[in-house]
Amino acid sequence: MIKKIILIGILIALALFVYWPKFPFRLGLDLLGGAHLVYQADLNSIEPSERDSAMEGVRGVIERRVNLFGVAEPVVQISGDNRLIVELPQVKDVGEAIKLIGETPFLEFKELAADFDVNKEAGAQDFISTGLSGRQLKRAFLTFDPNTNIPFVSLEFNDEGKSLLSEISKRNLGRPLAIFLDGLAISVPIVQDEITDGKAVISGQFTPDQARELAQRLAAGALPVPITLISQQTVGPSLGKVSLEQSLKAGLYGIIALIAFMLVFYRKFGLVAFFSLFFYAVSVLAIFKLLPVTLTLAGIAGFILTLGMAVDGNILIFARIKEELKEGKNRGVAIEAGFQRAWSSIRDSQVTTLIAAFILYIFSTSLVKGFALTLAIGTIFSIFSSVYVTKAFLKSR
Repeated sequence: MIKKIILIGILIALALFVYWPKFPFRLGLDLLGGAHLVYQADLNSIEPSERDSAMEGVRGVIERRVNLFGVAEPVVQISGDNRLIVELPQVKDVGEAIKLIGETPFLEFKELAADFDVNKEAGAQDFISTGLSGRQLKRAFLTFDPNTNIPFVSLEFNDEGKSLLSEISKRNLGRPLAIFLDGLAISVPIVQDEITDGKAVISGQFTPDQARELAQRLAAGALPVPITLISQQTVGPSLGKVSLEQSLKAGLYGIIALIAFMLVFYRKFGLVAFFSLFFYAVSVLAIFKLLPVTLTLAGIAGFILTLGMAVDGNILIFARIKEELKEGKNRGVAIEAGFQRAWSSIRDSQVTTLIAAFILYIFSTSLVKGFALTLAIGTIFSIFSSVYVTKAFLKSR
């Protein structure tokens, strides 16, 4: 038993080490503050077999756009068949974030119509689509002219775009090739040579910030299907702080109440339950930090619930041990028999809880997923705490 106690002590020390600021808790929007956005994608024009792929494409584009916005640890996930949940912790300008997420910049290259008038300026001519657009864009980034330091946007196209650009530039040598963004011509350069490397530039009267913003918008890509914002919830940082404080108080009061109950009704056994509960609490919270688990109000509720479940396992064990002692068995035999008799009840109750948590996590929304995850982690550790840790402490006395 001494070896088990030493092992438990080492695990507690490791768990306490994790509580250093180097390993912060990851808090959800309801505790940290931020924006919770729900978008719905229009998949009517997409074949049923391709809708999952389309939604993954939407998620990827929006994730890139959110990352460009500079939000710390955003969450972008698919919900159901056609909905997307976007969580932006501590975002300061929700309106700007929504604008960035919903934007679909349309980049297109156009050439002069076949019947163009050589006597007219390029700006007064009719242009027609070449088929080269932002869809074939591989990369967009800000660069500066080494001689004049004027900012412009460099473009790199994929293989399809490279082939198109080569054909387009070849047949338009000496002619203007217009670059349109959202239906407006932003640059009308004259093609000097055939472009075979799949690279082009957008120049104009840009400030560095304007060129950078344009490059970011183009780099984020176009959405494969239209999306509509159908729900928006914003949690202020002050409200999140209050929620966090109240949650911590609830957890502390819950632990104190459980310990008091065990000490009153089970005396010395209650002291063992206290050490077991302490091990359980610090271990589970350390796991929450290391994974990391995003803690929401619902997730904290799941953790507090498992505190009671951990004590419930101890109650079953202590009750069985008391029954064995009343029959006149010595302490060592009573402890072994008590654990054996209690194990089937502990196992069955915890396994059914894990099944429920698994179903909730698979089929529920993000808010309930947090509850299900903390419930599952807590349940697994409550089994270890009730059976291994409690038994080690009882046999060491």
